[in-house]
Amino acid sequence: MSRSVPEWFGKTDDSRPPPHVRLRIFERHGGRCHFSDRRIMPGDHWDVDHVIALINGGENRESNMAPILRGKPHKDKTAQDVAQKSRNYRKRAKHVGALPLARQKIKSRGFARSQAQRTASSPIEKWRGF
Repeated sequence: MSRSVPEWFGKTDDSRPPPHVRLRIFERHGGRCHFSDRRIMPGDHWDVDHVIALINGGENRESNMAPILRGKPHKDKTAQDVAQKSRNYRKRAKHVGALPLARQKIKSRGFARSQAQRTASSPIEKWRGF
């Protein structure tokens, strides 16, 4: 009979999971990167990442964490999280009226058309000052 272990919660958003929790997260996901689905081999550097990012409303708890390879997969996931945050912010700001309305062009009559430009073959008319 296996002992049930309580889920780990971070005291703050910055608190890191301890090594025994990292191991549980790694084993729960079968040693695969949750972003690229690549198997994490011995010697590969990996981090524990929030599946739903903290900036998008995720929690700092064990059930919201998964292993992710360092380097390109982690950078791409972070870029997606920031893009999602920006979309959410713009939608919320537009909904409550915090964003200014789209700027419209000034409607005016416009300018009179200028005369046709002279070409190099047309005669030059000089003012002689008389």
